Amino acid sequence: MIKNSNLAFIKSMFSTIGISGDEKNILHWIKEQNNKATVIVERIELNSINKWGFNYDSGSIQHDTGKFFTIQGIEVSTNWGSINNWDQPIINQPEIGYLGFIVKEFNGVLHFLMQAKIEPGNINHVQLSPTIQATKSNYNQVHNGSKTLYLEYFKNPNHKEILLDQLQSEQGSRFLKKRNRNIIIEVKNEITLFDNFIWVTLGQIKNLMRYDNIVNMDTRTVVSCINYGNYEFNAILLFDYILNLNKQHANMKFEFMKSALINDIYINDVNEIIHKITNIKSSYDISIKNKPLSKLKEWMILKDEISREDGKYFKVIAVNVSISNREVSTWQQPMIQPSQTGLCAFVCKKIQGIMHFLVQLKIECGNRDIVELAPTIQCITGDYSLKDSQPVAFLNFVLDADKNNVFIDTLQSEEGGRFYQENNRNIIVIDANDEIDKIPENFVWLTLNQLLYFNTFNNYLNIQARNLIASINFI
Repeated sequence: MIKNSNLAFIKSMFSTIGISGDEKNILHWIKEQNNKATVIVERIELNSINKWGFNYDSGSIQHDTGKFFTIQGIEVSTNWGSINNWDQPIINQPEIGYLGFIVKEFNGVLHFLMQAKIEPGNINHVQLSPTIQATKSNYNQVHNGSKTLYLEYFKNPNHKEILLDQLQSEQGSRFLKKRNRNIIIEVKNEITLFDNFIWVTLGQIKNLMRYDNIVNMDTRTVVSCINYGNYEFNAILLFDYILNLNKQHANMKFEFMKSALINDIYINDVNEIIHKITNIKSSYDISIKNKPLSKLKEWMILKDEISREDGKYFKVIAVNVSISNREVSTWQQPMIQPSQTGLCAFVCKKIQGIMHFLVQLKIECGNRDIVELAPTIQCITGDYSLKDSQPVAFLNFVLDADKNNVFIDTLQSEEGGRFYQENNRNIIVIDANDEIDKIPENFVWLTLNQLLYFNTFNNYLNIQARNLIASINFI
């Protein structure tokens, strides 16, 4: 069944000019927002974070109120992979926050209300975020700051206004079982447009993802949850004819559109995929034990950071923040700083005439249910370029790909409220010559339609997979 909301989202994706003008106008508006903002982020010593401190009973870093989040130590044991035991810090934030869009039709086209939001970890200060992006502690004003704008639309919406409502996971290697509510609400009445907000079509959002670090991670995860329905092949040919895709990557875009909208051509049906996921969940275990930060193996606590002795993966730092347009303008907090740029990539190829994605069934220590569907390659905590690093399946295929077979290649930031200047290279590569045949046991081929189907349920696709899916455009 094709719902009205499915068609409304497709129509919005096909619209590249909205009430805020074209892409050039929006980029100019973002530049203006950046120019008038004052942002100062400075490293400070860990033991001097105002309102934060080490809890010597638990060996963790936590806020004086016990709210927001905690950075704690864990010991991980698993029978999966070549490394079966390790220690690490991890973010524990059990609150479920809002990542939400207000959408409204203008001139018959659905527009998304976006915020020019500054986070302390953002590389370029301002990024386009959802209408509301707030933890429970923030929207309950634990920080004693101003109220979260537009919160009233999300607290008790009429079910007829809700176009999307899902709980989705955060980074499983950095957060302990963290989830946020990804939600889209349609309004009919006029609403106030505040200074740092703008109306943007879905097509414009996706086009802006072609630029490095413009659209933030929270926008990408909500957009990835949008489902466009299922269509007959002739209807998709009509879409293609109307759009007249005479552009670079036009053929690839049509192939991705077919993969998203056709639901009856695939090499692995949903039951087979669920069986594969269940089999791995039943065969492999992961055990998490709390451990004081001071006792983590191969980690050391210095005055201004908690880091590994070999400098790999990431470190815990502390910052003093001053941002002019936030609910609270000045504060201090701990953050996670990566040791290097990561790599997240999907390898795709046509099978039975439909584009399929090579999906990894990935176990991460922070996952709520052991396994999530991940990109073909996901290297965000190790340095895949080092000679002594663990071999990564299909890495050389992606890094050596002919540029004509690269559909997407951008740098995209992780969430700037917890991660300090972390970005990952996001790539989608086409296996145009059918080079990939045999795949490891924890990999499976899925169409984009199947991925979007699994993404209608909680905690199937990890955030790295969702980020890549969000960037796929059909125009």
